[in-house]
Amino acid sequence: MREKVGEVIREIAVNHGFEIDTMEIAQDHIHIFFISPQVQHISGSRDISASVIFEEHPEVKRNLWGGEFWEDGYFVRTVGDKVTAEVIRKYIEYHREEERTPRQLEWF
Repeated sequence: MREKVGEVIREIAVNHGFEIDTMEIAQDHIHIFFISPQVQHISGSRDISASVIFEEHPEVKRNLWGGEFWEDGYFVRTVGDKVTAEVIRKYIEYHREEERTPRQLEWF
């Protein structure tokens, strides 16, 4: 499913004129650094991607709590002085590594 979600998001990007710089699809969330002149692409992309996934994989909707593919909230940040494109790329790469190498909690 991870590959399918990535494929759908990349297709939406092409169709709506924004560029995906960096993307990490985790088990329960996605980090995307994209370049777009309009923030509205986020909401529309979420709706379109959920519709495509549900249409092609109806079992996904049945397995989700409340049948929702996306949570209501999301975080948007523009690139500026202190939060540069490189900082955002490193943040996403850090989370990519964290997802691939889960760590055991150490209590003592």
